[in-house]
Amino acid sequence: MKQQVTKSISYEFHDDFADLSVEQVNLINAAEEASSLAYAPYSDFYVGCAVLLNDGTVVTASNKENASFPAGICAERNALNFVSDHHSGKLILKLAVVAKPNRFQMDEPAAPCGICRQVICETEKLQDSNIEIIMASVSGKVLIVNDSESILPFHFYLSQLKK
Repeated sequence: MKQQVTKSISYEFHDDFADLSVEQVNLINAAEEASSLAYAPYSDFYVGCAVLLNDGTVVTASNKENASFPAGICAERNALNFVSDHHSGKLILKLAVVAKPNRFQMDEPAAPCGICRQVICETEKLQDSNIEIIMASVSGKVLIVNDSESILPFHFYLSQLKK
């Protein structure tokens, strides 16, 4: 039996920070600051991530490249792994990501890569709570989604894997 299913996403797009909360602006600024810690000698694509926990703690991380390209890690996964190891049991409320490429101009916000999207989805599932994802550009444009399903509608979880 054929079923026609339609999925849609809801997101906010802002031309600047004017309509954002102080909390969102602070998180974007922390992510931008973290991008300066990136190690990106191959791509010159510096990414920072800031995560807000339910106790008010902000955790930041940056991307780290490696000559063996698959050995690098994105800023988002770097931050989420740190939270998992050092802030176990705390909920992640918001995640902000900022990309600062040096070799070219990028005015639009950069979204997490596919691997990071899957990791964010699984993190939401494990904590049983959505994570607001804030994607900002250095030009000031901001894209905000309320959960990871908005950027990865066809995700999967352990419960779907049968042994």
